Amino acid sequence: DMDNTDVCVVIGANDITNSAAEEDPDCPIAGMPVMQVWRAKKTIFMKRSMAGGYADIENPVFFKESTEMLLGDAKEKTDELA
Repeated sequence: DMDNTDVCVVIGANDITNSAAEEDPDCPIAGMPVMQVWRAKKTIFMKRSMAGGYADIENPVFFKESTEMLLGDAKEKTDELA
């Protein structure tokens, strides 16, 4: 239940967290089931880059006000946080 989630940490996922699947009927992944991580109060993505996922499309969640990007190697970044 993302509406009651304070922080959602996403490690390496892209398309499965892409809000365009629900918001843009012309999107290549329109209708695909996704995890609505953008509904959490804060979403932190850990990815190597801002590049698209398997579908190679931009993820609008990356640019939402409640989203933070932690770019780099996820293992290294997780170790730094611990």
